[in-house]
Amino acid sequence: MPSKEIDVYLQLIIKELKELWSNGIKTLDGSTNQTFEMRATIMWTVSDFPSLGSLSGCNTYSTLACPSCNFDGIGERLRHGKKTIMGHSRFLPQDHCYRQDKSNFGGTIETTFPPTIFSGCTVIHQVEQVNVTLRKNHA
Repeated sequence: MPSKEIDVYLQLIIKELKELWSNGIKTLDGSTNQTFEMRATIMWTVSDFPSLGSLSGCNTYSTLACPSCNFDGIGERLRHGKKTIMGHSRFLPQDHCYRQDKSNFGGTIETTFPPTIFSGCTVIHQVEQVNVTLRKNHA
């Protein structure tokens, strides 16, 4: 398990992806027999929640842990379980019976709306603000 040193293992693919995104590469379209400038990025990975945190550097352990909620996360720490619940019943339709179920879902009625769905431009702006610090300096 690379844990906090995963950037060492990912450096080569990150370098290639940055090049593919910034510069692109001439690629042959087999159906038209013409070349075009191909660019690439990783949009998703399939991983469990702890791996998501290790791979992406995202917070996966607090009320802001939900990638769908982004900075609009709502959550609370369970008193006895010492885990964070994220209030995902707000994704249910407004008239869903679970929104009214106080006894099984935290003792409150869910009245909040789902989080805002961000545009691609907003997500790119957020990513541009990320400050990446590699844990080891490998050339």
